[in-house]
Amino acid sequence: MVIEIPCEHVWREISNYLEGEVSPELREQMEQHFRKCHRCLAVLDGARNVLALIGDERSFPLPAGFGERLFSRLEEHLR
Repeated sequence: MVIEIPCEHVWREISNYLEGEVSPELREQMEQHFRKCHRCLAVLDGARNVLALIGDERSFPLPAGFGERLFSRLEEHLR
């Protein structure tokens, strides 16, 4: 039986999930969650895209204040 986990727990573990640093049990819980939650699946896809951009030698600097605006919008969206 796979225990359901809340979105907030999924978000905290996304980078660990992508790096393969979660337990098999947590990986299964997250994968089950992604199958049901389109919002978390979008966050996962976004994190993958960020990692791809960071790993790309053609990466570029972000505008000043981008990180703060991004986190602010995420917080607003989650309310």
